[in-house]
Amino acid sequence: MTQAQVSRPAGGGSFHEMWAELLPIGRHPDSGGYRRYAWTGADADCRAWFRQQAEDRGLAYEVDRNGNQWAWLGDPAAGDAVVTGSHLDSVPDGGAFDGPLGVVSSLAALDELRGRGAEFARPLAIVNFGDEEGARFGLACVGSRLTAGQLTVEQAHRLTDGDGISLPRAMEAAGYDPEAIGPDPERLARIGAFVELHVEQGRALDLSGDRVGVASAIWPHGRWRFDFRGEANHAGTTRLVDRRDPMLSYAETVLAARREAELAGAVATFGKISVEPNGVNAIPSLVRGWLDSRAADQETLDTVVGGVEKAAREYAAAHGIDLDVVRESFTPVVEFDHALRDELARILGKDTGLTVPVLGTGAGHDAGILSGSIPTAMLFVRNPTGVSHSPAESAAEDDCVAGVHALADVLEGLACR
Repeated sequence: MTQAQVSRPAGGGSFHEMWAELLPIGRHPDSGGYRRYAWTGADADCRAWFRQQAEDRGLAYEVDRNGNQWAWLGDPAAGDAVVTGSHLDSVPDGGAFDGPLGVVSSLAALDELRGRGAEFARPLAIVNFGDEEGARFGLACVGSRLTAGQLTVEQAHRLTDGDGISLPRAMEAAGYDPEAIGPDPERLARIGAFVELHVEQGRALDLSGDRVGVASAIWPHGRWRFDFRGEANHAGTTRLVDRRDPMLSYAETVLAARREAELAGAVATFGKISVEPNGVNAIPSLVRGWLDSRAADQETLDTVVGGVEKAAREYAAAHGIDLDVVRESFTPVVEFDHALRDELARILGKDTGLTVPVLGTGAGHDAGILSGSIPTAMLFVRNPTGVSHSPAESAAEDDCVAGVHALADVLEGLACR
């Protein structure tokens, strides 16, 4: 991103200035990607940046019981608030846009509305949801799941990272009270609509030639852990016929996942692996792999995951391997609120007469988690390559600015007189 400017009154930076301030935080010097994991130093720096942006604009800043950050314009207790925002954390070596574009655009959209002299009839809030990507503790959307009651306190307390540090311990080390976490129905009751702007994680808008689109639904998706247990042994002295090597079963299962997904028109990915004892000259005793699978409907997803598990058990039996399969997380299909979705399309098309594209997506979001509790909707900004969860993730400067204008129009239509 170069010199995009979205003008704003005194009290904060332009879109470009905000983007430039945020850009270095958590960026790895070797990969060029981001490592903004929940409750780490990089996460703390992102949170400090958000708080400063809120205070620069005279917004009422608060952190809720689950560590989500809020910046309020107007009285939250008045109810029927319009909320926008996204998240600032990242996947391992992720891109700059996934999450942060929504937060920066929300602040810039508020600035634009103030520049227009908009009069707000409803409270407005900007939110930074915590631990959306799940990179550290293996579960996505922890902050919004806790708020919506989709993750129990007991389940949250059992989450641990790769070093065995529990979520409560990590929160406490970062200065937050883990004993306070839990459902927050009172807060959700204040919200009349939540609109999340996000860079598109795909190429639908690039192919259609549109800068901005509206989300229709999120595919059902989940994460499954496959534990292949064999027998550790010497790589140089153990005959092939005497081995119980779990890596073989795992490798065959990876290929099976690709095959099942292709047959069903879905997606399935083994993107994370843990090996014990993890020695070059040692046959593994345990290979643990995580499957991420997504499909346009529940039946297709069940078919894919069932096919992968069936194949894995057959391969494991053939090699004398024990196998456990655990579903670690699951989100059913999310149909965004039709009335809110249609209102967004109406607002964005009223001055141009153009039809705004409505897109489905295979990516999960906080808006999807909250959709079971409050009306939610999403705006997508064009991604010229479709690449996401990678340092190569990108969006053109003009498209980002178009996203800010679109979000400002939506917020004006929903929250202003």
